[in-house]
Amino acid sequence: MDALELLQTRSSMPRLMEPAPTTEQLEIIKKAAVRVPDHVNLSPYAFYQFMGSDRQVLADIYQQAARLNEFSEERVEQAGQIPFRAPLIITACLRYQRHDKVPREEQFATTACALMAMQQAAFAQGLGAIWRTGWPAQNDYVREQFKCSEDDEIVGFLYIGTPAVPTPIKPEKDYSPYFLTANQVAE
Repeated sequence: MDALELLQTRSSMPRLMEPAPTTEQLEIIKKAAVRVPDHVNLSPYAFYQFMGSDRQVLADIYQQAARLNEFSEERVEQAGQIPFRAPLIITACLRYQRHDKVPREEQFATTACALMAMQQAAFAQGLGAIWRTGWPAQNDYVREQFKCSEDDEIVGFLYIGTPAVPTPIKPEKDYSPYFLTANQVAE
């Protein structure tokens, strides 16, 4: 896929199925993650990969978190199904590093860019992907399982697989209200 076309037609694909990315496709996805803007080259992230039977590890974490939150048995059961919505899930965690020149917000942005770069790399290879957060990203128990310190954060879960249906391309969006001129600053 042409890079400009990719950037202008990106759409999330929530309906994913097997097969998972091949080893070669996954290698490209990983390489894209570590090429994002990263002031002082801190690499303020960690990525956890769950594919195949490894997704059960994530399912167990979600179910335990749901129990600790005193969710209903139905919601606990549903929590265990979440990781099986895609053949591959990559959890992206901010690993904040104190630095005089690079505030936490900038390190968060680097991690978020890495997540988007992985999503774009998946799309460019004909795969489908969607970036999800939801209650698991904010849950203390889930965060602990990913070794998040007080300053760390789960930025998102990237679900990757083969699109179950053609990826719906969103209508083109008018960008003009969001790009202001220098004259508008002075007003």
